[in-house]
Amino acid sequence: MALFQKLFQQVNDDNGFKPAPVESGYLGTVKPDPNFNAQNDAAKLKKAIETKGVDEATIVEVLAKRSNAQRQQIKAAYQQSTGKPLADALKKALKSDFEEVALALLMTPPEYDAFEMKRAIKGLGTNEVVLNEILGTRSNKEIAALKNTFKEVYGEMLEENIKSEVSGYLETTLVSLCKATRSEDRNIDEGQAKSDAKALFEAGENRIGTVCSVLIDILTNRSETQLCKIFQYYGQLSKDGFAKDLEGELHGNFEDCLMTLVKSAVNKPAYFAERLHLAMKGLGTNTDTLTRIIVSRSEIDLLKIIQEYKRLYGKTLQEDILKETSGDYEKILLAICGTQ
Repeated sequence: MALFQKLFQQVNDDNGFKPAPVESGYLGTVKPDPNFNAQNDAAKLKKAIETKGVDEATIVEVLAKRSNAQRQQIKAAYQQSTGKPLADALKKALKSDFEEVALALLMTPPEYDAFEMKRAIKGLGTNEVVLNEILGTRSNKEIAALKNTFKEVYGEMLEENIKSEVSGYLETTLVSLCKATRSEDRNIDEGQAKSDAKALFEAGENRIGTVCSVLIDILTNRSETQLCKIFQYYGQLSKDGFAKDLEGELHGNFEDCLMTLVKSAVNKPAYFAERLHLAMKGLGTNTDTLTRIIVSRSEIDLLKIIQEYKRLYGKTLQEDILKETSGDYEKILLAICGTQ
Protein backbone atom coordinates (compact mmCIF):
# COMPACT_ATOMS: atom_id res chain seq x y z
CA MET A 1 0.00 0.00 0.00
CA ALA A 2 2.92 2.37 0.59
CA LEU A 3 3.59 2.52 -3.14
CA PHE A 4 -0.06 3.29 -3.87
CA GLN A 5 0.00 6.20 -1.44
CA LYS A 6 3.25 7.46 -3.00
CA LEU A 7 1.72 7.19 -6.46
CA PHE A 8 -0.86 9.76 -5.54
CA GLN A 9 0.77 12.45 -3.44
CA GLN A 10 -1.23 15.13 -5.20
CA VAL A 11 -2.21 15.89 -2.00
CA ASN A 12 -3.70 17.88 0.95
CA ASP A 13 -7.11 16.48 0.09
CA ASP A 14 -9.03 13.95 2.12
CA ASN A 15 -7.24 10.66 1.70
CA GLY A 16 -4.78 12.02 -0.86
CA PHE A 17 -7.25 11.74 -3.73
CA LYS A 18 -7.05 14.84 -5.81
CA PRO A 19 -7.15 14.48 -9.58
CA ALA A 20 -4.00 15.44 -11.43
CA PRO A 21 -4.44 18.90 -12.93
CA VAL A 22 -5.15 19.20 -16.63
CA GLU A 23 -1.75 19.96 -18.11
CA SER A 24 -1.38 22.53 -20.83
CA GLY A 25 1.03 22.02 -23.69
CA TYR A 26 2.23 18.89 -25.44
CA LEU A 27 3.15 16.01 -23.13
CA GLY A 28 4.41 13.54 -25.72
CA THR A 29 8.08 12.91 -26.45
CA VAL A 30 7.71 12.30 -30.20
CA LYS A 31 7.02 15.38 -32.30
CA PRO A 32 6.51 15.83 -36.04
CA ASP A 33 9.72 16.42 -37.99
CA PRO A 34 9.50 20.02 -39.27
CA ASN A 35 11.57 19.14 -42.36
CA PHE A 36 9.57 16.03 -43.18
CA ASN A 37 9.66 14.47 -46.64
CA ALA A 38 7.91 11.10 -46.93
CA GLN A 39 9.63 10.12 -50.18
CA ASN A 40 13.09 10.89 -48.78
CA ASP A 41 12.39 8.91 -45.60
CA ALA A 42 11.03 5.96 -47.60
CA ALA A 43 14.21 5.98 -49.70
CA LYS A 44 16.37 6.14 -46.55
CA LEU A 45 14.56 3.14 -45.08
CA LYS A 46 14.82 1.17 -48.33
CA LYS A 47 18.58 1.75 -48.41
CA ALA A 48 18.93 0.93 -44.68
CA ILE A 49 17.00 -2.33 -45.09
CA GLU A 50 18.87 -3.44 -48.21
CA THR A 51 22.38 -2.54 -47.08
CA LYS A 52 24.60 -5.44 -46.03
CA GLY A 53 24.02 -6.16 -42.34
CA VAL A 54 21.08 -3.67 -42.18
CA ASP A 55 21.58 -0.04 -41.10
CA GLU A 56 19.68 -0.13 -37.82
CA ALA A 57 20.78 3.37 -36.80
CA THR A 58 18.94 4.93 -39.77
CA ILE A 59 15.83 2.86 -39.04
CA VAL A 60 15.87 4.17 -35.44
CA GLU A 61 16.45 7.74 -36.58
CA VAL A 62 13.59 7.73 -39.09
CA LEU A 63 10.93 5.76 -37.19
CA ALA A 64 11.50 7.17 -33.69
CA LYS A 65 11.84 10.81 -34.79
CA ARG A 66 8.66 11.10 -36.87
CA SER A 67 5.08 11.47 -35.66
CA ASN A 68 2.63 8.63 -36.23
CA ALA A 69 0.87 10.63 -38.95
CA GLN A 70 4.20 11.12 -40.72
CA ARG A 71 4.98 7.38 -40.45
CA GLN A 72 1.71 6.62 -42.22
CA GLN A 73 2.87 8.83 -45.11
CA ILE A 74 6.25 7.06 -45.14
CA LYS A 75 4.46 3.70 -45.37
CA ALA A 76 2.44 4.92 -48.35
CA ALA A 77 5.53 6.35 -50.08
CA TYR A 78 7.47 3.13 -49.52
CA GLN A 79 4.63 1.03 -50.94
CA GLN A 80 4.34 3.33 -53.94
CA SER A 81 8.07 3.29 -54.74
CA THR A 82 8.77 -0.42 -54.10
CA GLY A 83 5.41 -2.09 -54.58
CA LYS A 84 5.85 -3.81 -51.21
CA PRO A 85 4.60 -3.03 -47.69
CA LEU A 86 7.20 -1.43 -45.42
CA ALA A 87 6.11 -3.68 -42.53
CA ASP A 88 6.94 -6.81 -44.54
CA ALA A 89 10.38 -5.47 -45.43
CA LEU A 90 11.12 -4.65 -41.77
CA LYS A 91 9.94 -8.11 -40.65
CA LYS A 92 12.50 -9.71 -42.95
CA ALA A 93 15.31 -7.34 -42.01
CA LEU A 94 14.89 -7.07 -38.23
CA LYS A 95 14.41 -9.46 -35.36
CA SER A 96 13.31 -9.81 -31.76
CA ASP A 97 12.26 -6.83 -29.61
CA PHE A 98 13.70 -4.25 -32.02
CA GLU A 99 11.43 -5.62 -34.76
CA GLU A 100 8.43 -5.45 -32.38
CA VAL A 101 9.00 -1.73 -31.72
CA ALA A 102 9.54 -0.89 -35.38
CA LEU A 103 6.31 -2.65 -36.40
CA ALA A 104 4.41 -1.05 -33.50
CA LEU A 105 5.52 2.41 -34.63
CA LEU A 106 4.16 1.75 -38.12
CA MET A 107 0.64 1.05 -36.85
CA THR A 108 -1.89 3.80 -36.18
CA PRO A 109 -2.82 4.07 -32.46
CA PRO A 110 -6.15 2.19 -32.94
CA GLU A 111 -4.37 -0.52 -34.98
CA TYR A 112 -1.76 -0.95 -32.26
CA ASP A 113 -4.39 -1.14 -29.49
CA ALA A 114 -6.34 -3.70 -31.55
CA PHE A 115 -3.17 -5.70 -32.20
CA GLU A 116 -2.29 -5.78 -28.50
CA MET A 117 -5.84 -6.74 -27.50
CA LYS A 118 -5.90 -9.57 -30.04
CA ARG A 119 -2.48 -10.79 -28.92
CA ALA A 120 -3.65 -10.76 -25.29
CA ILE A 121 -6.71 -12.85 -26.16
CA LYS A 122 -5.51 -15.39 -28.73
CA GLY A 123 -3.57 -18.58 -28.04
CA LEU A 124 -3.29 -20.51 -24.82
CA GLY A 125 -4.24 -18.40 -21.82
CA THR A 126 -5.43 -14.82 -21.81
CA ASN A 127 -3.30 -11.89 -20.70
CA GLU A 128 -5.98 -10.14 -18.65
CA VAL A 129 -3.57 -7.48 -17.40
CA VAL A 130 -3.20 -6.13 -20.95
CA LEU A 131 -6.99 -6.03 -21.40
CA ASN A 132 -7.27 -4.15 -18.09
CA GLU A 133 -4.53 -1.69 -19.01
CA ILE A 134 -5.89 -0.77 -22.43
CA LEU A 135 -9.63 -0.61 -21.67
CA GLY A 136 -9.03 0.97 -18.25
CA THR A 137 -6.95 3.89 -19.53
CA ARG A 138 -8.38 4.84 -22.92
CA SER A 139 -10.94 7.56 -23.66
CA ASN A 140 -14.35 6.76 -25.16
CA LYS A 141 -13.09 7.98 -28.54
CA GLU A 142 -10.02 5.74 -28.32
CA ILE A 143 -12.09 2.70 -27.33
CA ALA A 144 -14.57 3.32 -30.17
CA ALA A 145 -11.67 3.56 -32.66
CA LEU A 146 -10.13 0.39 -31.18
CA LYS A 147 -13.41 -1.52 -31.62
CA ASN A 148 -13.88 -0.36 -35.21
CA THR A 149 -10.31 -1.25 -36.11
CA PHE A 150 -10.56 -4.63 -34.38
CA LYS A 151 -13.61 -5.43 -36.53
CA GLU A 152 -11.90 -4.23 -39.72
CA VAL A 153 -8.61 -6.06 -39.14
CA TYR A 154 -9.80 -9.30 -37.52
CA GLY A 155 -13.39 -9.51 -38.78
CA GLU A 156 -14.63 -10.00 -35.22
CA MET A 157 -16.33 -8.00 -32.49
CA LEU A 158 -14.03 -7.10 -29.60
CA GLU A 159 -16.80 -7.64 -27.04
CA GLU A 160 -17.43 -11.17 -28.33
CA ASN A 161 -13.71 -11.98 -28.11
CA ILE A 162 -13.63 -10.76 -24.51
CA LYS A 163 -16.75 -12.75 -23.58
CA SER A 164 -15.23 -15.92 -25.00
CA GLU A 165 -12.03 -15.53 -22.97
CA VAL A 166 -12.96 -14.07 -19.58
CA SER A 167 -15.90 -14.59 -17.26
CA GLY A 168 -17.58 -13.39 -14.10
CA TYR A 169 -17.11 -9.89 -12.73
CA LEU A 170 -14.03 -9.23 -14.88
CA GLU A 171 -16.07 -9.94 -18.02
CA THR A 172 -18.84 -7.61 -16.81
CA THR A 173 -16.33 -4.82 -16.14
CA LEU A 174 -14.45 -5.12 -19.44
CA VAL A 175 -17.64 -5.37 -21.50
CA SER A 176 -18.98 -2.27 -19.72
CA LEU A 177 -15.79 -0.35 -20.57
CA CYS A 178 -16.08 -1.60 -24.16
CA LYS A 179 -19.34 0.31 -24.56
CA ALA A 180 -17.31 3.55 -24.59
CA THR A 181 -20.17 5.43 -22.92
CA ARG A 182 -18.43 6.41 -19.68
CA SER A 183 -18.92 9.99 -18.54
CA GLU A 184 -16.05 12.32 -19.43
CA ASP A 185 -17.57 15.42 -17.84
CA ARG A 186 -14.98 17.31 -15.77
CA ASN A 187 -17.70 19.01 -13.69
CA ILE A 188 -18.24 17.47 -10.26
CA ASP A 189 -21.63 16.53 -8.83
CA GLU A 190 -21.02 16.75 -5.06
CA GLY A 191 -24.33 15.16 -4.09
CA GLN A 192 -23.82 12.21 -6.43
CA ALA A 193 -20.23 11.81 -5.18
CA LYS A 194 -21.40 11.57 -1.54
CA SER A 195 -24.12 9.11 -2.49
CA ASP A 196 -21.72 6.95 -4.53
CA ALA A 197 -19.11 6.98 -1.75
CA LYS A 198 -21.74 5.74 0.70
CA ALA A 199 -22.88 3.05 -1.77
CA LEU A 200 -19.29 1.88 -2.28
CA PHE A 201 -18.66 1.75 1.46
CA GLU A 202 -21.84 -0.22 2.12
CA ALA A 203 -21.10 -2.56 -0.81
CA GLY A 204 -17.64 -3.46 0.44
CA GLU A 205 -16.00 -2.59 3.70
CA ASN A 206 -19.17 -2.21 5.74
CA ARG A 207 -20.55 -5.70 5.08
CA ILE A 208 -19.55 -9.34 4.92
CA GLY A 209 -18.71 -10.02 1.28
CA THR A 210 -18.58 -7.41 -1.43
CA VAL A 211 -21.41 -6.37 -3.74
CA CYS A 212 -19.28 -6.26 -6.88
CA SER A 213 -22.06 -4.99 -9.14
CA VAL A 214 -22.05 -1.67 -7.25
CA LEU A 215 -18.26 -1.32 -7.62
CA ILE A 216 -18.44 -2.10 -11.34
CA ASP A 217 -21.33 0.28 -12.00
CA ILE A 218 -19.68 3.27 -10.32
CA LEU A 219 -16.09 2.68 -11.50
CA THR A 220 -17.03 2.08 -15.16
CA ASN A 221 -19.61 4.87 -15.52
CA ARG A 222 -18.39 7.88 -13.53
CA SER A 223 -15.84 10.26 -15.03
CA GLU A 224 -12.28 10.20 -13.71
CA THR A 225 -12.78 13.63 -12.13
CA GLN A 226 -15.98 12.46 -10.42
CA LEU A 227 -14.26 9.28 -9.17
CA CYS A 228 -11.57 11.33 -7.42
CA LYS A 229 -14.27 13.26 -5.55
CA ILE A 230 -16.01 9.96 -4.65
CA PHE A 231 -12.72 8.61 -3.25
CA GLN A 232 -12.35 11.74 -1.11
CA TYR A 233 -15.81 11.29 0.41
CA TYR A 234 -15.15 7.58 0.86
CA GLY A 235 -12.08 8.51 2.92
CA GLN A 236 -14.38 10.17 5.44
CA LEU A 237 -16.22 6.86 5.92
CA SER A 238 -13.30 4.43 6.01
CA LYS A 239 -10.13 4.61 8.09
CA ASP A 240 -8.06 2.94 5.35
CA GLY A 241 -9.42 4.61 2.22
CA PHE A 242 -10.93 3.16 -0.92
CA ALA A 243 -7.80 1.70 -2.53
CA LYS A 244 -6.77 -0.28 0.55
CA ASP A 245 -10.32 -1.48 1.16
CA LEU A 246 -10.51 -2.62 -2.46
CA GLU A 247 -7.28 -4.59 -2.10
CA GLY A 248 -8.57 -6.17 1.07
CA GLU A 249 -11.88 -7.27 -0.46
CA LEU A 250 -10.85 -8.44 -3.93
CA HIS A 251 -8.08 -10.41 -5.59
CA GLY A 252 -6.63 -11.48 -8.93
CA ASN A 253 -7.43 -10.02 -12.33
CA PHE A 254 -10.70 -8.44 -11.21
CA GLU A 255 -8.87 -6.51 -8.50
CA ASP A 256 -6.20 -5.49 -11.05
CA CYS A 257 -8.93 -4.21 -13.39
CA LEU A 258 -10.65 -2.08 -10.75
CA MET A 259 -7.32 -0.82 -9.38
CA THR A 260 -6.39 0.21 -12.93
CA LEU A 261 -9.54 2.35 -13.04
CA VAL A 262 -8.76 3.87 -9.63
CA LYS A 263 -5.10 4.64 -10.39
CA SER A 264 -5.88 5.91 -13.88
CA ALA A 265 -8.50 8.29 -12.50
CA VAL A 266 -6.18 9.77 -9.90
CA ASN A 267 -2.90 9.96 -11.86
CA LYS A 268 -2.68 8.19 -15.22
CA PRO A 269 1.01 8.98 -15.88
CA ALA A 270 1.90 7.59 -12.42
CA TYR A 271 -0.07 4.43 -13.22
CA PHE A 272 1.96 3.91 -16.39
CA ALA A 273 5.21 4.72 -14.56
CA GLU A 274 4.40 1.98 -12.06
CA ARG A 275 3.65 -0.49 -14.87
CA LEU A 276 6.97 0.32 -16.53
CA HIS A 277 8.82 -0.10 -13.24
CA LEU A 278 7.22 -3.49 -12.59
CA ALA A 279 8.09 -4.57 -16.15
CA MET A 280 11.79 -4.03 -15.41
CA LYS A 281 11.89 -5.01 -11.75
CA GLY A 282 13.38 -8.34 -10.65
CA LEU A 283 14.63 -11.13 -12.86
CA GLY A 284 13.93 -10.67 -16.55
CA THR A 285 12.28 -7.76 -18.32
CA ASN A 286 8.75 -7.77 -19.68
CA THR A 287 9.62 -6.23 -23.04
CA ASP A 288 6.03 -6.53 -24.31
CA THR A 289 4.83 -4.14 -21.58
CA LEU A 290 7.83 -1.85 -22.04
CA THR A 291 7.25 -1.59 -25.79
CA ARG A 292 3.48 -1.20 -25.56
CA ILE A 293 3.48 1.64 -23.02
CA ILE A 294 6.40 3.59 -24.48
CA VAL A 295 5.05 3.39 -28.04
CA SER A 296 1.37 3.94 -27.22
CA ARG A 297 1.98 6.92 -24.90
CA SER A 298 4.76 8.55 -26.98
CA GLU A 299 2.44 11.20 -28.43
CA ILE A 300 0.09 11.47 -25.45
CA ASP A 301 1.82 11.77 -22.05
CA LEU A 302 5.19 9.98 -22.10
CA LEU A 303 6.94 13.17 -20.99
CA LYS A 304 4.74 13.22 -17.88
CA ILE A 305 5.24 9.47 -17.32
CA ILE A 306 9.01 10.04 -17.36
CA GLN A 307 8.59 12.80 -14.74
CA GLU A 308 6.42 10.57 -12.55
CA TYR A 309 8.91 7.70 -12.85
CA LYS A 310 11.67 9.93 -11.46
CA ARG A 311 9.41 11.15 -8.63
CA LEU A 312 8.34 7.64 -7.65
CA TYR A 313 11.58 5.72 -7.98
CA GLY A 314 14.33 8.32 -7.58
CA LYS A 315 15.93 7.49 -10.94
CA THR A 316 15.04 8.13 -14.54
CA LEU A 317 13.14 5.78 -16.81
CA GLN A 318 16.05 6.06 -19.24
CA GLU A 319 18.51 4.83 -16.57
CA ASP A 320 16.45 1.70 -16.02
CA ILE A 321 16.05 1.13 -19.77
CA LEU A 322 19.85 1.31 -20.11
CA LYS A 323 20.22 -1.17 -17.25
CA GLU A 324 17.54 -3.64 -18.36
CA THR A 325 17.76 -3.64 -22.17
CA SER A 326 20.52 -3.65 -24.79
CA GLY A 327 21.39 -3.22 -28.46
CA ASP A 328 19.07 -1.68 -31.03
CA TYR A 329 16.04 -2.32 -28.81
CA GLU A 330 17.57 -0.11 -26.12
CA LYS A 331 18.47 2.56 -28.69
CA ILE A 332 14.99 2.82 -30.21
CA LEU A 333 13.28 2.97 -26.78
CA LEU A 334 15.65 5.75 -25.67
CA ALA A 335 15.06 7.60 -28.93
CA ILE A 336 11.28 7.47 -28.40
CA CYS A 337 11.80 8.74 -24.84
CA GLY A 338 13.55 11.75 -26.33
CA THR A 339 17.08 10.76 -25.36
CA GLN A 340 19.59 11.64 -28.05
